[in-house]
Amino acid sequence: MQEDSPVQNENTPDTSQTAPLQRTGRRNRLIVLGAAALVALGLGGVAVATSGTDHPAPAAVSLDAQARAEAASRADRSVRESSTPVAPSLSPTPSPSAVSASPAPTKTAAAKAKPKPKKTTRPTPAWVDPMPNAAVTSCYGQRWGTLHAGIDLALPSGTPIHAAAAGTVTQAGDASDGYGNSVFIDHGNGYLTHYAHQSRIAVTVGQKVKAGQVIGYEGATGDATGPHLHFEVHQGMWNQIDPAPFMRARGVDLGC
Repeated sequence: MQEDSPVQNENTPDTSQTAPLQRTGRRNRLIVLGAAALVALGLGGVAVATSGTDHPAPAAVSLDAQARAEAASRADRSVRESSTPVAPSLSPTPSPSAVSASPAPTKTAAAKAKPKPKKTTRPTPAWVDPMPNAAVTSCYGQRWGTLHAGIDLALPSGTPIHAAAAGTVTQAGDASDGYGNSVFIDHGNGYLTHYAHQSRIAVTVGQKVKAGQVIGYEGATGDATGPHLHFEVHQGMWNQIDPAPFMRARGVDLGC
């Protein structure tokens, strides 16, 4: 039996001839692409070799020359602008005399601005010398057979006599018994002071006095051989004690 040979349709393409042609076309395209790549690499090498030469490119030279020209033009323009005279200002400048004409603060104003320091006064001691700087002519004790019950202090007639401490005047006038014009001050602590032989009395009975206040003036009234102050301290009325230690204990030295 004879085998049927395959029947070829006239519309069926013949692949036995087209396949080699396709392979040949792809190979040609690869060759062309490779040649183009080699040409590109060759041109790049030429460009690199050309840029490595000692001669600069014309474009770079032209740009550098243009930059130098512009810099020179700016320098020349700045010189011309700096040499241009500046127009004077229209606003007048005050003269030194006008500035110095402003009045300076006066000393009076400066003195008023500063606060004045407060004056401080020393407080008056509780007990003071009844006649400061006087000479002692007689101290407390026996004299001519009798008790001299006080201290005699002498200065020129009319010298002010001061209260030895604050208190109330209990007597002011002639005290008899040779004391002449006398002032008695009760100090409210059981002690009194007695100021005798005054030429003039400056206080009245019942008056309140302060330590150091003038209560009269030195004289020689009563039994006195000359102007002086006879000063006594009484511990209770007419109980005279020595004034020297009493006053010394209170910060006053009468010189006896």
